[in-house]
Amino acid sequence: MHEKEQGRETGRRGFLKGALVAGAGAAAGTVALVAPGESAAQGTAAGLKQGSAQPPSPSMMAAENMGSAGGHEPHAAADAAHVADPGSDFIVDVLRNADIEYVSIMTSSALRGLQESIVNYGGNKAPELIICCHEEAAVGIAHGYAKMAGKPMASMVHAVVGLQHASMAIYNAWCDRVPLMVMVGNTVDATKRLSTVEWEHTAVDMGASVRDMVKWDDAPGSLQNYADSFMRARAIATTPPMEPVLIVTDTELQENPIEDRKKLKIPKLVQVAPPAGNPDAIAQIAKTLVAAKNPLIVVDRAAHDQAGVDLLVQLAESLNAPVIDLYGRMNFPNTHYLHQTGRRGALVKQADVILALEVGDVWSILNRISDVPGRPALRSARPDVQLLAISSGYMYSKSNFGDVQRYQEAQVTVAADVQTTLPYLIDAIRKVAGSGNSAIAGRRQAMVDAHLAMRNDARQRANAGWDSSPISTARLCQEIWAQIKHEKKWALVSQPQFESYWPQQLWDFTEYKQFMGGSGGSGIGYGLPASAGAALACKAEGRLPINIQPDGDLLMVPSVLWTLAHHKIPLLTIMHNNRAWQQEAMHLQRTGLRRDRNAQSWRIGTRIEAPFVDYATVAKGMGMWSEGAISDPAKLGPAIARALAVVKSGLPALIDVVTQPR
Repeated sequence: MHEKEQGRETGRRGFLKGALVAGAGAAAGTVALVAPGESAAQGTAAGLKQGSAQPPSPSMMAAENMGSAGGHEPHAAADAAHVADPGSDFIVDVLRNADIEYVSIMTSSALRGLQESIVNYGGNKAPELIICCHEEAAVGIAHGYAKMAGKPMASMVHAVVGLQHASMAIYNAWCDRVPLMVMVGNTVDATKRLSTVEWEHTAVDMGASVRDMVKWDDAPGSLQNYADSFMRARAIATTPPMEPVLIVTDTELQENPIEDRKKLKIPKLVQVAPPAGNPDAIAQIAKTLVAAKNPLIVVDRAAHDQAGVDLLVQLAESLNAPVIDLYGRMNFPNTHYLHQTGRRGALVKQADVILALEVGDVWSILNRISDVPGRPALRSARPDVQLLAISSGYMYSKSNFGDVQRYQEAQVTVAADVQTTLPYLIDAIRKVAGSGNSAIAGRRQAMVDAHLAMRNDARQRANAGWDSSPISTARLCQEIWAQIKHEKKWALVSQPQFESYWPQQLWDFTEYKQFMGGSGGSGIGYGLPASAGAALACKAEGRLPINIQPDGDLLMVPSVLWTLAHHKIPLLTIMHNNRAWQQEAMHLQRTGLRRDRNAQSWRIGTRIEAPFVDYATVAKGMGMWSEGAISDPAKLGPAIARALAVVKSGLPALIDVVTQPR
């Protein structure tokens, strides 16, 4: 045994020895747990002197840990069992080999072996446990972390019930094309299940409940199988299209001793090279784009990092083609003259060629559904427009869920990773266009003028209702920008559609890590966990994370506030507290008016009122600095300054701001 491991085992044995003495005392009617090297009498006296509560009896332990019906009382022989080299220690080594720095966890008896090994064998460092109070929060944190860090973290969830809790967050990540490593506990061998509860929390096929929303899942039957499976899963998850994966982690693998560690081997961490587009198809796309009179580029999740952003700029400039960003990621600088997202309707209408790059919903570029009875489809684009599409989504999909969106054929369709393909496409365009192409050069000034007009128009519109109370979302975003725009490193880690995309209209986004897109699946409860995960990644590089947090979304998983405080994760959370489920409110208003009914009935079921939620008090109760509720716009700027000071000191802060609906 290695010297370091021997030291850990000595500590474990000391702990076990003390626990056994306590167990013997409890059986005889005595009360206190004792520390290693301390007699039972000393421990009991010390415990009573300090006013400690009596520890639970064996029958109480059985009732609590295993269920009162069908449980088994612990026996001294079982408690005295010693495992010198448990399988879960090896699993920790696998996690380290996979470059897993953090594991988010809602503590789980089905994963008790692994949790203990991470803390005592691994020293709770690389990986470090991020403690959560709900499995949806645990997986949501991993979602945000992966997008900001550029690599996955793992989440540990408890068996059947924990996986069901986690499923909403797994689905969001599935739709958002984000790699997650989800580890779920299970006891496959039915003869080894301890209690009624353990039976209820196990499954023959644990992965079945989420198989339609993970890219790959496995239930390894041996430690070597586990190492191979985990490393395979990581490679699969991080190969475009990136998706969550699930590894079932059996209790017997965790808790039984390793028979011969020398026979076990952990595969090396590898990164699979994503595929580039077919050369002939890329050449055809280049010719079509160069020949176009009004080419248009639409991007969604095209960039993986700053190199991807830079390549997209080169592509757009090679054609002087306007870019519409659907904001699935930070794809294109909004300060660049070819960023024309605010002119989407006019540009789609006039385009003769549209290039869609990693766009999840291609059909909706060309068409839209009218929200009237019958829901007719209406055309947004020219009938003769040529559509060109490059996406890794063509290489992998599933049929049960609707994240594939409506099918739209294209004149040229390429199954490939966009960022990997871009250098070849740019080179092909330059060869076809040649130097001094007057048609391409002639588009530049019109794009410059249109971009400036678009940005100026946004600033003018933002002034509407500047002094209104509740506070307008435009002013909220302007007040934040005024105080972060001089920061060297910052990131908007929340999704902006609930603020009418004001940050994208008013702030300057120039770097990939300044924005990470939205939830993917539009599942409520994404915002706070994902922001916390992103903030965890930001902490390592000294980046200031900003979360504009919708109120209803926070109510889904408010315990993430505790996780932020517990781990001292610096995050500035500013509530967008419109006291409503506003999207649903708009749906109800429209439906009631359409039916010529009470126009005010929409408030029932969509307003968060009577009472209003005091989010500042909620945050304080979770151990966070907070302020609010603020409804006077004149008080907002100073409050943001105070909160920023807290965040820069290394702690999370929350400001409750009462806002206009959108």
